[in-house]
Amino acid sequence: MGAANATARAKVQAAAKGGSVGDEGSGCVLPVSFDIAAKWKPKAVKGNSTLEVTQQANVTLTCEIDAKPAGNIGFIRVWVGGSADDDPRETLEAFVEKEAEDPDEAVFIQTKAGPYSAVEADYLSTNEFLNEPKKERALAFTTPKGVVLLHLGGLDSKEHKKMLPAYELARTSVRAK
Repeated sequence: MGAANATARAKVQAAAKGGSVGDEGSGCVLPVSFDIAAKWKPKAVKGNSTLEVTQQANVTLTCEIDAKPAGNIGFIRVWVGGSADDDPRETLEAFVEKEAEDPDEAVFIQTKAGPYSAVEADYLSTNEFLNEPKKERALAFTTPKGVVLLHLGGLDSKEHKKMLPAYELARTSVRAK
């Protein structure tokens, strides 16, 4: 799988804070908390964790933060699982292997998610409705409670670009609990 350094990517300004997620009463209880963009709506994902759609690598889909109320078509999805000993890069590589059109073309960088060392990937997946490739981004880091993986997915690459500031807000505002 590809690799690059963080300076090769254009900087994205974080969106303005509209709330936070992760704590009791926030819509999704998570091992960490982070800020979400204005009008984005978090919702806990409940369901059969054995279904492939809610289980990837060693993580389970736990929360979807919907961009539609803010005028975009997409989500930040939060996947959690594994243990504090798990390697976030291995988790992210396994996730990208399932999601990407060509996993070997994914670009991985070292970054930070709040106080945590993290690994992030940019890759293309195929939009099942438009039958065209679209940009996606995912980030994984390990906490004392296991791995957290944030995934930004939208209808197409245009929507992805519009939602990057909300993703950047989430990434930079991660807080330990």
